[in-house]
Amino acid sequence: MSANLSDVLAKRTVAVADLAAKLVALADLDTAGLRREWRRLYRSHPPLHIRRDLLVLAIAWKLQERVYGGLTTAQKRKLAGIAEDLGKYGDLSGSPAIRMKPGMRLVREWRGETHDVLVLEDGFEWNGQRRRSLSAIAREITGTQWSGPRFFGLQRKPKPFSTEEQANA
Repeated sequence: MSANLSDVLAKRTVAVADLAAKLVALADLDTAGLRREWRRLYRSHPPLHIRRDLLVLAIAWKLQERVYGGLTTAQKRKLAGIAEDLGKYGDLSGSPAIRMKPGMRLVREWRGETHDVLVLEDGFEWNGQRRRSLSAIAREITGTQWSGPRFFGLQRKPKPFSTEEQANA
């Protein structure tokens, strides 16, 4: 037996109204009650020294997730990568930026040929020709699309997630 759209929408409206009532009720729970609710929703013990306001926020998140849906596995993986970068570098840039100063030379060997690029104020010089981007130079050298900074060793290739990290996502 399939449900019609009206039935689905009615159930959704009830779920949203019930959610609103639960969110309001969180303010009236004491810390012990919040910890019990955490255990019920997360099926684990809350952190020992978590502040009350963070308990409320985490429980509210979980309640909303159940009504509206949660993050996809890909979104969880992306957030884990952002958190890792933030922990490693203290910002979200992904890796420490290498600043290129005019006059700096970038040297790359590709298929037995050495390529020398001079950094200019407004671009780059390679083989006596000016280019606006390293990616354009890398494309001309290799014949394929490349990230110029990565090709010239200014950026590390992002490491793929391990199987263990994917299982935890």
